[in-house]
Amino acid sequence: MQDSFSLKVNQESDFNITKDVIEELNILEIENQKFHVIKDAKSYKVEILSSDFNKKQYVLEVNGTSYQVDISNTLDQLIKEMGFEVGESKKVNAVHAPMPGLIHDIMVEVGEHVTEGQPLLILEAMKMENVISSPREGTIAAIHMKKGQAIEKKYLLIEYES
Repeated sequence: MQDSFSLKVNQESDFNITKDVIEELNILEIENQKFHVIKDAKSYKVEILSSDFNKKQYVLEVNGTSYQVDISNTLDQLIKEMGFEVGESKKVNAVHAPMPGLIHDIMVEVGEHVTEGQPLLILEAMKMENVISSPREGTIAAIHMKKGQAIEKKYLLIEYES
């Protein structure tokens, strides 16, 4: 399988490029995040204005014009085709108990907007307090337990607005 990359520029133009084409570019780093690129005898001044390596998103300035570039490789494209895109797991609409236990504390209320990783409740299990955190950003739609309540594994604890 040949190394290829799919580029989406400014959320509208799609390009495919191979590793061989990239290797043919003449790239010289002038200073940190600034490059001089030569392709087909044409000179380009390129600066990386911002980058999110994990999301593979970059803002580049090429000869004075800014471009938003999203990059995906062959594996990313295959994962997308299979329906397992990055971020799909963040579409969780409910939190269930990971183990049986006793609700020690509830730290949120219905209608409250929460961020990913924010503590939602404390579940006491096997003499340990376990902080259950929000798997995503969202608004709490329903809370299905009370402080002091004993719950079973997989019990529906909290639901998010869709």
